[in-house]
Amino acid sequence: MKPGDLLLITRAASVQFIRPIRCRLIRIDDRPTYDGWVWLDVYQLDARDRAVARRSIFVQRAGVRPADQGRQPPQRATPRQPTRTTVRNRVPPGP
Repeated sequence: MKPGDLLLITRAASVQFIRPIRCRLIRIDDRPTYDGWVWLDVYQLDARDRAVARRSIFVQRAGVRPADQGRQPPQRATPRQPTRTTVRNRVPPGP
């Protein structure tokens, strides 16, 4: 883990994360903790990877996963081509 990495924090990292969060690592705090645990300063991200909150989280290092594992890159919407309308069974104007 290094600053700037995208991380996925789940229950594997700590029981407090019932719902997984995606975040960008700011720094790893050097405070002494229990063996295998670490304080992380992160930006919590929304579905479009925009920062919505800054958090300090206490997690098990072994439970932290890279967020891009198994995730497909976002698909860009392709512009729609205009469709041609076809007039069928056109009746010519009467007399």
